[in-house]
Amino acid sequence: MQRQFIKKEYNITTWQLLEPYFIDLKNRTLNTLTELELFIKNYNELGAVISENMAWRYIKMTCDTTNTELRDNFNDFVQNIEPNIAPLSNELNKKIIESPCVNQLSKTGYPIFLRGLQNTITLFREENIPLNTQLQELEQQFGEINGAQSIEHNGEKITMQKASVFLKDLNRAVRQDVYTKVQSRRALDEEALNNLYTQLIELRHQVALNTGFSNYRDYKHQALGRFDYSVQDCLNFHEAVKLHAVPLIKQHDLQRKQKLQLNDYRPWDTAVDEENLPPLKPFATAQELINKTILCFNKIDTYFGDCIATMHKMGRLDLESRLGKAPGGYQYPLYETDVPFIFMNSVGLHRDLTTMVHEGGHAIHSFLDMDLDLVDFKSPPSEVAELASMGMELISMEHWDEFFSTPNDLKRAKRQQLESVMDTLPWIAAIDKFQHWVYLNPTHTVAERNAMWVQIANDFGSDVVNYAGLENNLKRKWQVQLHLFEVPFYYIEYGFAQLGAIAMWRNYKTNPQQAIANYKAALALGYTKSIPEVYKTAGIKFDFSPSYIKELMDFVKAEYDKLN
Repeated sequence: MQRQFIKKEYNITTWQLLEPYFIDLKNRTLNTLTELELFIKNYNELGAVISENMAWRYIKMTCDTTNTELRDNFNDFVQNIEPNIAPLSNELNKKIIESPCVNQLSKTGYPIFLRGLQNTITLFREENIPLNTQLQELEQQFGEINGAQSIEHNGEKITMQKASVFLKDLNRAVRQDVYTKVQSRRALDEEALNNLYTQLIELRHQVALNTGFSNYRDYKHQALGRFDYSVQDCLNFHEAVKLHAVPLIKQHDLQRKQKLQLNDYRPWDTAVDEENLPPLKPFATAQELINKTILCFNKIDTYFGDCIATMHKMGRLDLESRLGKAPGGYQYPLYETDVPFIFMNSVGLHRDLTTMVHEGGHAIHSFLDMDLDLVDFKSPPSEVAELASMGMELISMEHWDEFFSTPNDLKRAKRQQLESVMDTLPWIAAIDKFQHWVYLNPTHTVAERNAMWVQIANDFGSDVVNYAGLENNLKRKWQVQLHLFEVPFYYIEYGFAQLGAIAMWRNYKTNPQQAIANYKAALALGYTKSIPEVYKTAGIKFDFSPSYIKELMDFVKAEYDKLN
């Protein structure tokens, strides 16, 4: 994006230097369509510059959680800049909605944009500004706590991500030893994470009350702009997954237990190869991961490979795990330069390959919708964003021969991917159902919270795995889920998108060229159309009914059986 409103050399440092741009917009008249369109264009540019500045502060902080200067720089934005932006943004949003020319905005996407703007205005409360500041400060503590976690194995201090490599070790004693060390280390932070989550729940509940809602669940449903489905649809999804996806997990665990010839199937047995083969290692270094991803994506569409190559050239990839780095992985859109950033913690395992193609799908989405006029147009809801990433996981699987040199390894990798698909839906449903209970019962005790989690985990998990003597590990298992702490209720979208991804992959196996044309056309829409319309453009349905879930899970199971 070329700056026309903001000075080219300007960089956000203080609110005092940023405020004049808001005042300029605030003082304008919007009595003609020309004035309104220029206002929106300039306001959009301001938003893009602010968003990218905030993004880089976050990215740098997560790349090194031990650097107090980077943390303070992020906190400065959260504490001293963002709270000042909120009330003025609300005023500017209202100026657009109240303009006599607003109904003359005829470009594709404006109905969706204005709907979202009105929703933001409806939910804005001045008294929530300091609460949201507190929430952002608390939310980053999850990354700090997890980034500091490590264990010692074979005389070496390693991250939790690297420790997971040893959970695939063929020596069962090694697996148990590492599992025990990991759980012992997590136990040290159990109280801190419980206290953190309790504080977050209290603050979020107050935000909901201030906005006129009786609970945070209902508030967040509207705040996330879920215009195309209801809370009841989420509850129906939970039950459909329990009915049609959970049995597949239990069936698979029984098969694994038999193949491993175990009388007692324990948590440290769930990741090892069921044929007693060493862990798949699709790459050795971050550079090799990048090179192979580009080759894989080129086989789908050369444009996709070019996207990753551009990011690499611009230094927009931080892929390797290291001490002090925040956990997890993400793709961060950068709306001014229009080239996103991918962050992850790779240690050379198959899981890292799937993370890379997942985040790569997000990145391709950012490239495909970069030419849309507004940041809001380039900010699709998660149900669409995750369709891009989860769809790429499955579609790219057809070209994983770039990562695996033998047919057997390729077959194993595909099996593991489909096992992950089958496992994903129940875990998503469990996490989402857990949040429904948490925020509908905001004054619950930690003991009640843990008891409810265990009940839900049992409903959506596999009773083949024996947790006898390890009950405390199961009790706090929810604490590994970043979304609960940092982005509440942003998780069921993965479930809806997983269904869409399966449907797209099914289409790709039938007609690759048409499926990719549909994929690109759908993602290029950004958020200029409703979720069902985007899915329709992708050649699939936005549907999570029991019958559709059964249909898609039957397809996955059939494809999985072909690999055995």
